[in-house]
Order: sequence, then C-alpha cells, then structure tokens
Amino acid sequence: MKKITLLAIPFLFGSCQYFDKQVPNENELLKQRLKEINWKEVSSYPSLAECDVITDKALKKECFFSAMTRLVQEKLDTDTIALLYPEIDTIQVKVTVYPDATLKFEPQLPVDSVGYDTAKIDSIIKARLVDFPKIEPAQKEGVPVATQFILPVILDVK
Repeated sequence: MKKITLLAIPFLFGSCQYFDKQVPNENELLKQRLKEINWKEVSSYPSLAECDVITDKALKKECFFSAMTRLVQEKLDTDTIALLYPEIDTIQVKVTVYPDATLKFEPQLPVDSVGYDTAKIDSIIKARLVDFPKIEPAQKEGVPVATQFILPVILDVK
C-alpha cells in the first residue's frame, strides 16, 4: 500500500499543474494568427476543371494560366482585330476572376494607342470572350476571393 501511495503522490502533484495553466487570450490568438497569414498571396489560385487533378500549387497555377491563355487566343483568333489592326500582334488582357466565379476582361492597350479605335477593340474583345468553362475562384484561407492577372494574347493572322 505504501508503494502505491508513493507512486500516486507524483501524479497528484503533476495533475495539479493542469489547473495552474493559463487559458490563452482570444485576442492574442487572433493577433498571432493574423500575423501568420500572408495577405499578398492566395492559398489556392483560380482553377479550371482540366487543372483540378494537379495537386502541386505551382504546377496548378501554371496549368491555369496556360489554359486561360490558350482559351482566350482561340476565341480571338476567329476575329477581325488582327485584320483591322495588323500592327497589333499582342494584346495584354486584364482578367478578373470574382468570388462568384464570374469573369471580366479588360484590354490593356498601350498609352500611345491613338491610332486604334480602343472602344471598338474593347467591344470586340468583350463580345468574343464569353462562354468560358466554369472557373473555380482563388481562395484565401478557404474563402473565395477576387483575383486579377494580365494575360499576353498573341494575335495570329491566318
């Protein structure tokens, strides 16, 4: 019995430390977690169905950008921009993916584009860039967020 009592005493003192521990402050935990979050980068980039099988973040991002560039080029290749403005071989298109998976396309024409009818080019691009496959928006800590990026679109004259 003495042996059991001697063995039980250290456990009793050890278990008393359980009650002495401070409960973490909720605000302190929140501040610490907010400092850990990288606000300049998303947790996961936007994704197309064809890129969903890829698990590596960098490869998935590369797949998305190459697929988007290919889709935009395919839609604009059948157009008259290259015929109307043969001096334009590449157009920068700003793409915005909203949290509700909607897309917005804005051509980024050079500042010295006085010779171009920017309104006409803008309307042609917006008319052609419709009916895209479903895009999963980017996520930040599990919450869908809006992202913007610029795609260089090469116009082919066939």
